[in-house]
Amino acid sequence: MLTRRHFAALLAAAASAQPLPYSTIAEAAQALRRRQTTSLELTNLCLKRIAATQPRLNAFTSILADSARAEAAAADRELAAGRLRGPLHGIPIAVKDLLDAKGVPTTAASRHWASNIPTQDAPALAKLRGAGAVLLGKLNMDEFAYNFSGETSSFGTSRNPWNTAHSPGGSSGGSAVAIAAGLCLGTVGSDTGGSIRLPAAFCGVTGLKGTYGAISTAGAAVLAGSLDHLGPLARTAEDAARLSEAMGAPPIHEKSVKPRSLRLGIARQVFWDGVDPETSALLAEAIKTLGALTAGARDVTLPPLERSPVLAGFPHAYVEVISAESYAYHAERLKTHPDLFDPVTKTNLAGGAEVTPARYQAALAELHRLRANPAPWFRQADILVMPTAPGPAFAFGKKDLVFLRNAAQWNLLGFPALSIPCGFTKDNLPVGLQLVAAPNREDQLIAAANAYQRQTDWHRKTPRG
Repeated sequence: MLTRRHFAALLAAAASAQPLPYSTIAEAAQALRRRQTTSLELTNLCLKRIAATQPRLNAFTSILADSARAEAAAADRELAAGRLRGPLHGIPIAVKDLLDAKGVPTTAASRHWASNIPTQDAPALAKLRGAGAVLLGKLNMDEFAYNFSGETSSFGTSRNPWNTAHSPGGSSGGSAVAIAAGLCLGTVGSDTGGSIRLPAAFCGVTGLKGTYGAISTAGAAVLAGSLDHLGPLARTAEDAARLSEAMGAPPIHEKSVKPRSLRLGIARQVFWDGVDPETSALLAEAIKTLGALTAGARDVTLPPLERSPVLAGFPHAYVEVISAESYAYHAERLKTHPDLFDPVTKTNLAGGAEVTPARYQAALAELHRLRANPAPWFRQADILVMPTAPGPAFAFGKKDLVFLRNAAQWNLLGFPALSIPCGFTKDNLPVGLQLVAAPNREDQLIAAANAYQRQTDWHRKTPRG
């Protein structure tokens, strides 16, 4: 029997849901199962928005309209026949243009790979398709993932949907733009030093970099193999968890974690240096809210790391590893066709030539030493909290490496890290809160973030147009 209380709850749930295609994956999946919409309808809505926004936002490098409609129609036939392939059945997604999709150019946004057409899907994409996802296309990015502003793509600059004069972040800028602007329901990005989390923060969406190695990076362009991660961007932490699992990560049993049991540690050293006052105030309010939903938040002291003499605030081992490995991967291209690189990419890569084999081996040994003993980082807290970045999205032409400072360390350590939106500045630009947990404790991150997103609606905000 439908009681008055249950009826009120249904009305509240319906009122809280976003219109397609701004809905969450969970909401859209439910609508598909209930026959309230079809995958083809949802796919066409996304394609219509892509066509309308591409000239302004430039989020995509390839748009696969015909094949996406065919995949969606097939998903609808399967649902009608009672076959559900998985949690993403009929859900339109898109992937960063460094991940292989059979028969679709993988360019890594570089002229070097303009004619690179893979013959098979990358394992992560194959698993997403196996879970029922519909591929809309490939997403814009910084060339070979070695920048953080969205400006070094051979396809032109991606733009932040909240203010197109501002960066969407990088290198997975197109992935974040596509979620924020309602162009699809889930995306795949890569993260070697913040390339999922910074765009998520700048565009007001959720981005997850899981534990190092949790998701296979096979079939993805390499930046620095010891630091590279693939991961999801989505509207909510719940959606990010389901995407991560569908990409091949171990199951995330966040429902078995009681948020009230989680201790939050405010990591102030280094991470809060230079944070702008407006961002700091929004973060303080977010931590207050999250602290009330958990076992509370307190300042913690983290183990010290040797800092880079050339990049202030960055771990020395991180700078050595990314420099050496990225140079080694591109050395032949730098030698034979340096003119095909964006000047910024070329400069970034060329710096790695200065890292000697001995220096690289020492840095790699430090990386492995740190990853072998994560316990000291979590003696005082289960989850570390800090700004994803020291401010909102910067205007084009005003980028500063300090915006990656709070993210890169967790690639060195391999810890899972999540960025969630936690407020907006007076100029209506999103601000991100970063949560970090011990290896393989994505369940704690998702449980805490779910609790916060049930209490707040920052993740529900959408830009105009």
